[in-house]
Amino acid sequence: MQEELARALRDAAERFGTPLYVYDVDRMTHDAQALRDAFGPPWIVLYSLKANAVRPLVCRLPALGYGANAVSLGELIAAREAGFEPSLTALEGIGKTERELREVIRRLQVGTPPLWVSLESSDEAAALAALAGNGPGGRGRIDVLLRVNPEVSPETHAGLAVGARGSKFGMLEREIDDVVQAGGGIDGPLRWRGVHVHTGSQLRSVTAWRSALASALRIRARLARRLPDMDTVDAGSGFPVLDEPGVPTPGDFAAVAAAELQRAEPPARLAVEPGRAVVARSGWLVGRVLHVRARDPRQVVLDAGMTELIRPALYGARHPMAALTSRGVGCTDSAGEEMTDADVHGPVCESTDYLGTHRLPALVRGDLVAIGQVGAYGASMASTYNARPLPRAVLWQDGDLHLADE
Repeated sequence: MQEELARALRDAAERFGTPLYVYDVDRMTHDAQALRDAFGPPWIVLYSLKANAVRPLVCRLPALGYGANAVSLGELIAAREAGFEPSLTALEGIGKTERELREVIRRLQVGTPPLWVSLESSDEAAALAALAGNGPGGRGRIDVLLRVNPEVSPETHAGLAVGARGSKFGMLEREIDDVVQAGGGIDGPLRWRGVHVHTGSQLRSVTAWRSALASALRIRARLARRLPDMDTVDAGSGFPVLDEPGVPTPGDFAAVAAAELQRAEPPARLAVEPGRAVVARSGWLVGRVLHVRARDPRQVVLDAGMTELIRPALYGARHPMAALTSRGVGCTDSAGEEMTDADVHGPVCESTDYLGTHRLPALVRGDLVAIGQVGAYGASMASTYNARPLPRAVLWQDGDLHLADE
């Protein structure tokens, strides 16, 4: 860890307490721009708000050319408050309530419809079409995509393999005709604009993603022969943030996409919807050591755990960890301290509140530890279990630290 960053994290903890989220704004801007450069025109890049919806952080993305991907009414509101254009905000997600579908109709009626609604089933298509048909004096049809399960084998943890055969996400290709019929057919209130696929998250290879994109391109081309507005393919995301050799970059995914587009009948519009790759590396969770037990390996208990970062407990995700102080004195990983294994746990009354085994220097009560890559799915999945308050969030930019809610 760079000393400048370590100093900022220590300063933030002393000023605002722990546990604490700290976001490096410049790092997020850098990563967001790099991804936008990899997927230039004609790609539409929709930021996935479920990764992180801290408004003072993500409000910088519209200026970089990002739209938004929302999976709930709350995220639709968050997108608007963060400054994303309604015409570049898509509503997706596995289960849309009547209230959320009614919001789509309301926005259509006032002239600010979403970019599209990604449909999951015949039931969802029928519900949206019925609401549209009952609307007062419509302003047009609702643009929709068909989310198709690509039935691939994603190179990731089973809990993140949403494009695998048997996943709850998306319809099967053989179900598409029934979905179109349930939504009112070709000339009904829904305008069939394209195909949406999502392979999974933290993909360690481009292979399954490439297969899913190829499948989506093929299905769209077939459907376009009878659905004249079918001009879009949304390839999802899955771009990994992993400290492992050989992990593909967004540029690697863009390269295989370009190769597939040369082999296929390319649609007029293409989209990706990154979340983790935009914000993960910008976020840190700073915790304080509560106690250390001399065991083999030693046990370290922090005041930060599964209520602030549930991914390790939920499916064994691993996040990098670094000590900010050792025996009360500031340190970095490169400062020459003797490092040994430590089983690191959180303070929650659950045995699964475990953050993994990490190489750390000597620690005592009161020392500070930083957990990395928490910008994605840290704050957005936080809970108040054990009646623990949600941590504060701090932005770090140009040497300045300030609370996100100020």
